[in-house]
Amino acid sequence: MAALIKCPICGRENDFFAEPTGPFCSVRCQRVDLGKWLNEDYRFSEPLRPDHLESYEGLSGPDLDQPEEE
Repeated sequence: MAALIKCPICGRENDFFAEPTGPFCSVRCQRVDLGKWLNEDYRFSEPLRPDHLESYEGLSGPDLDQPEEE
């Protein structure tokens, strides 16, 4: 069964596990995303610490997307 998602770059629907480009719809979108990382368009605002992940402890499946806020 295909896991259909929207391409993170262009928004076209595609199979997350498609070889060789998944989760992107094409090599072009894959390279655009890589370029954004290399140009530091994407970045972590601060290093992750263990306490950042405490709200995720014990969660599984879809619950991981929405941890409880304290």
